[in-house]
Formats: sequence, structure tokens, C-alpha cells
Amino acid sequence: MKVVCAYLLACLGGNSTPSADDLKNILGSVGIEGDEGRLQLFMDQIAGKSIEEVIASGRGKLASVPSGGGGGGVAVSAAPSSGGGAAAEPAKEEKVEAKEESDDDMGFSLFD
Repeated sequence: MKVVCAYLLACLGGNSTPSADDLKNILGSVGIEGDEGRLQLFMDQIAGKSIEEVIASGRGKLASVPSGGGGGGVAVSAAPSSGGGAAAEPAKEEKVEAKEESDDDMGFSLFD
């Protein structure tokens, strides 16, 4: 993702065909070391394409990504989720009644 962002920054800066060295310079300016393998893979995949083509093809792929959400309230279910972990049950509130203290010991005793 860092490489893609660096590429987009270079394009926004006016360089319509940034090289791998340009991307390394952009990443290096913020203290990120560019991975040669990922840079080369990205440059191979982007070769011969304009940024407009890449964004247009990405929008088509993005349409198939589930985004969830939708607003509204949150429903709480007592059924465990399919995530593999045990679902935490809501804590049951227990009413603890305070013991009535006798007036004989005036609120304290010998063994407190």
C-alpha cells in the first residue's frame, strides 16, 4: 500500500510516469525503506498503463468488495459468533443487600 500511495503522490505532483527510484525517494523522505521486490512487482504490473486506467479498473474491483455497515442500531445476540472464540456473555447484575449492623457494637467489632 505504501508503494501505491507513493506512486499516486508522484502522479499528483506532476510526474505521469514515476520510476522505481522516484518511489524510493518519496518513501525515503518520510523514513520508509522501499522493498525492492514489492517495488519491482508493482512497476511490472503498472507498466504501460496510465493512472486513469489503473483507477478505473480498481473501481470495478472495489464494487465487489463487501463493505458491511448500513447504519442503524447495533443488535446484540446471545449466540456465539462463528469467529471460533467464545462469546462473552453480558454480566448479570446481582443485588447485594447490605447487612444490617446491630446497634450493640456501634459499627465495629473486636475482630475487624
